[in-house]
Amino acid sequence: MDRRKFIRNTSIASAGITILNFPVFGKNAPSNKVVVAVMGVNSRGAYLADCYSQLPNVEVAYICDVEEKAIENGLKSFKDKGRQLPQVVKDIRELVNKKDFDALVIAAPDHWHTPAALLGLAHGKHIYVEKPCGQNPYEGELLVEAMKTYPKQLIQMGNQRRSYPTLVEAVKQVRSGIIGNPYMAKGWYVNNRKPIGVGNKVPVPPTLDFNLWQGPAPRREYQDNLVHYNWHWFWHWGTGEACNNGTHEVDCCRWFLGVDFPTSVTSSGGRYAYKDDWQTPDTQVASWQFGKEKMISWEGRSCNIFPVESSGRGFIVYGDKGTLVNGGAADYKIFDEKNKLVSEVKSDVKTDPNNLVSAGGNLDFYHFTNFVQAVRGEGTLNSPINEGHKSVLLCHLANIAQRTGKTLNIDPSNGHIVGDKDASALWKREYEKGWEPKVK
Repeated sequence: MDRRKFIRNTSIASAGITILNFPVFGKNAPSNKVVVAVMGVNSRGAYLADCYSQLPNVEVAYICDVEEKAIENGLKSFKDKGRQLPQVVKDIRELVNKKDFDALVIAAPDHWHTPAALLGLAHGKHIYVEKPCGQNPYEGELLVEAMKTYPKQLIQMGNQRRSYPTLVEAVKQVRSGIIGNPYMAKGWYVNNRKPIGVGNKVPVPPTLDFNLWQGPAPRREYQDNLVHYNWHWFWHWGTGEACNNGTHEVDCCRWFLGVDFPTSVTSSGGRYAYKDDWQTPDTQVASWQFGKEKMISWEGRSCNIFPVESSGRGFIVYGDKGTLVNGGAADYKIFDEKNKLVSEVKSDVKTDPNNLVSAGGNLDFYHFTNFVQAVRGEGTLNSPINEGHKSVLLCHLANIAQRTGKTLNIDPSNGHIVGDKDASALWKREYEKGWEPKVK
């Protein structure tokens, strides 16, 4: 991987945009060494372990997983590149008691994100947690509470576009009025996921500790179409495509519009492509209204890869004097009110919107670097957890609207559902006895 790819700007007409270079990876004093542990290393987590190990003066000392083949995946890049192998710890409860690491990186299944983060915080660790930050709205609020309870510890979510320099610059341009008043944004994500079939109840593979895999989730029998990835499409463990990938574009829409909590939420869609065990929508169109001033929409198609606006993922911000179009990664175009191209910013970093491990490619290093620098006290987080929670909450609310078939009325001061017991019942899940996450 070439971490030193730089952002190349192409300016059209009279708009000028500063050339943005990749952050400098200089040497740090030994006293600034950051030691990391990574939980959940089958796929994205193995990538994270590899990436963090490439940052100067960062050591990945531990990996944590409950499945033997996943552990092999997590160790592979270290073996291939001749690096010192991290120690393996299967149980997160044992790992957080280790006193010789600084930060816990969490890429386990969604139902583990908040419980693992709270365990780490209670033992003095900084937290980098993949999106979504929680399996339900209640868990996101727990992390916001934890941010106040543990003020010396950092919690950052993996909404890495907040650290892409081109998008940071684009937000500044929108704030400066280049497209006038931004009043609407829409995001989208498409893929070509295959059916998962109807699972059979079979013995748990000897390579998997399924009890520990379930952790805080109430116990269910093992079935053969669940681990490693398909849990995303079961409400008991996952959060569907809206929270799985929609979080990124919805986060950008909210960021660019400068909005927090909505006043109403709607969602339509379903599992249309195949008849199988997949419970969450494979096709979903969600909309969030922010009073009478602004709105966000998101379209997700998990099983039809035909692009939206010529790209597999991205977002558009509409203003009364122009439009900003993002094609899914760090690139964007700005058009004036007459649809004339004003400027175009391109990245030299190769990206793949349908890559299940790293759609943003080396661009993700910006976010990892920001987290490590903040841990060292050399900067502030680009996306503290109170910001990440707001964006994830929008996606959770869309799922709740989808599951109940209702338009949700929302309190714009805190994002809570107003006057709907059925919908409010989905705010929090049930937990396995003895596993309920708490802020200590």
